[in-house]
Amino acid sequence: MSIQTVRGFRDILPEEAAKWQVAEEVARNTLHLFGFKEVRNPILEKTELFVRSIGETTDIVEKEMYSFVDKGGENLTLRPEATASMARMFIQYSLYHRPTSNKLFTIGPMFRRERPQKGRYRQFWQINAEMFGFAHPAADAEIIFALITILERLKTPTFELHLNSLGCKKCRLRFKEDLKNFLKNYYNALCPDCQRRQRINPLRIFDCKVKECQNILKNAPIIVEYLCEDCKKHFEKVKFYLSLLNVQFILNPRLVRGLDYYTRTTFEIILPEIGAQNAVAGGGRYDDLVEELGGKHTPAIGFAIGLDRLLPYVPNLTKKRRPLFLALLGEEGIKIGLLWANVLRERNIVVEIDYRFGSLKSQLNRANHLDANWSIIIGEDEIKRGKAILRNMDTKEQINISVYPEKGLEQLLEWIKK
Repeated sequence: MSIQTVRGFRDILPEEAAKWQVAEEVARNTLHLFGFKEVRNPILEKTELFVRSIGETTDIVEKEMYSFVDKGGENLTLRPEATASMARMFIQYSLYHRPTSNKLFTIGPMFRRERPQKGRYRQFWQINAEMFGFAHPAADAEIIFALITILERLKTPTFELHLNSLGCKKCRLRFKEDLKNFLKNYYNALCPDCQRRQRINPLRIFDCKVKECQNILKNAPIIVEYLCEDCKKHFEKVKFYLSLLNVQFILNPRLVRGLDYYTRTTFEIILPEIGAQNAVAGGGRYDDLVEELGGKHTPAIGFAIGLDRLLPYVPNLTKKRRPLFLALLGEEGIKIGLLWANVLRERNIVVEIDYRFGSLKSQLNRANHLDANWSIIIGEDEIKRGKAILRNMDTKEQINISVYPEKGLEQLLEWIKK
């Protein structure tokens, strides 16, 4: 029996990978325009980082993390999300003092042991962008606008921006108490997980996917009714700036992100026509996280785009470059062909060679399979005449060009230009 991929993990093959590269390049170029700088974080972190930041009673920490004890006795975890890692890095390298390190982004894999299904894998890829040190609501509008810009440049089909405010610790204290009291009346109808959450952290009940629990929550208190004056003003300003930027949004008072560190502004991008797993991006403020992890008080906001979930629904924007194929016959043909390939690649031309060096017919068949638009044929006869054959693979037209790269290249480029 052959070895297969681990359940919930997958390979991304060349055709699909090309689409991913375009999406990542669009994100990089867009974020650079907004002043973001790219960083690379390790995929392995100390387990404590995620327990402290995400929250002990979240589904991620309780059920989904890939955690283990290494040979040195240290508790380690494959990162389930990137924000905690970015905050840890911000503290560790004292990036407060670097004016170019307020806006950071990273692209890479995350790991959660969820039930695999369409758009949800145990290794999944995200684009994460974070802004540190900006408390003003205009920063919220800007990072949301950056996210919208990426999605529009990817020609994402009809999507919705859902928006809410989770308030600050002060707001949530009274809200949690009232929510806990409300849920007491339905305690026996809650699933076992939510019964425990009701006692420890009732906000996490909004993460529950059990239908009965979701029905109960339809009549539960909503956080926006508990916002303090400062949080209310902040949220109003966020909405004002988004409207100023002509960003449409839907107020969703029951939107609660599944991580404990979120404060105030929270948002998700929904593709309404793709079924249950329809959130393809999201984020929010986490003004207390840096301080809670041992750093200075640093307001912050960020977002994540789930590439696995988004890319099946965006058009293929890859610009395919058809290769130039070198059909080489005999040792001398191979020598000259390798020189040709070197010169052509220096000119940014994609060159393919079939290193099995079979018959001319088999090599031209290979050129067709590779969708080459031109082939250069170099064999003993061509070398004797000093003329290689340039063949148009679409029209079958053939012309002679110099077999020597220096002279032949000029003729080749001129002919292809025509």
